[in-house]
Amino acid sequence: MFRTLLCGALAAGLVAGAALPGRTQDAKKTDAPKKKERIALNEPTEVAKDKDYAVQGEYVAELSNNQDKYKLGVQVIARGMGEFEVKVLKGGLPGDGWDRKTTMKAAAKRGDDGTVAITGKDIEGTIAGDKSRIRVGGDEGALTRVERKSPTLGKQPPEGAVVLFAKEGDEKNWDGGKLVKLSDGTFLNMGVKSKEKFQAFTAHIEFRLPWMPHSLGQGRGNSGVYFQDRYECQVLDSFGLSGENNECGGIYTQHKPKENMCLPPMVWQTYDIDFTPAQFDADGKKTKNGRLTLVHNGVVVQDNVEFPKECPGGQKEAPTPGPFQFQNHGDPVVYRNVWVVPVK
Repeated sequence: MFRTLLCGALAAGLVAGAALPGRTQDAKKTDAPKKKERIALNEPTEVAKDKDYAVQGEYVAELSNNQDKYKLGVQVIARGMGEFEVKVLKGGLPGDGWDRKTTMKAAAKRGDDGTVAITGKDIEGTIAGDKSRIRVGGDEGALTRVERKSPTLGKQPPEGAVVLFAKEGDEKNWDGGKLVKLSDGTFLNMGVKSKEKFQAFTAHIEFRLPWMPHSLGQGRGNSGVYFQDRYECQVLDSFGLSGENNECGGIYTQHKPKENMCLPPMVWQTYDIDFTPAQFDADGKKTKNGRLTLVHNGVVVQDNVEFPKECPGGQKEAPTPGPFQFQNHGDPVVYRNVWVVPVK
């Protein structure tokens, strides 16, 4: 049932798209949506005031089809002013059952009573606390909100680790190091470079993306983790996106993640990194590419991938060690619990 409905939804989308060229230029101008005011918040008490924040997030449902039960994952992505995008994933959520292929999309809108109505091609539902439901075709089931946490969240540094940030005062370990004091703790700001430099390493980094419901794409929770100040693992609010090399878990311009494991904004997330630097001969010629394995929120999203060269914005490849950089794109991303174990 799910696969048949998906094909029908795609076909309907193509038909709708085919009608667009016939519209007049004046109609396009009239229909253009008004630009929404930018919201960029990282203070939990302020974010909690937004009614959309209580709705956005991840849900699961179990539906029945001819007495055969199947599971769905549902991601509800806030777009501000009571509007949402909805992704319905066959098998479950990313990293927890999704088949990585089958997806349906819908829209949702919050009413004056706080109830959210989901509408789409062969999809309808309601988000209303413990009365939430979803129907796909003729199959219906309860919709339950889940709040996932990375299994490595709060992981403590082992013996021999270099702790770059764990508490107030550790900002001294960074050039340009500044603290962000929020109601739930004191964290490291972005736009910083570690004073210590590294070759091969294992590292643990925790980050939190801000609440930016009116922003899209690269303008939504954008930062980046550079290692050796040469290679960038993108940090971005990619919750509900397709998972590209310029999205969370991607190696910028080089490798997209195997799965988009980005959690909703304002949820702490983890990167666990194993890095082997490029190798050079005595004349400075590169003989081996650098390699990286990246675990995002407990799931391997980059599996021993190679770096053919440095990433854009990074320093040129060289045999010398390099620092970490947490990139600043003007969005209030914060970091905590950052430590590195050098590998000899």
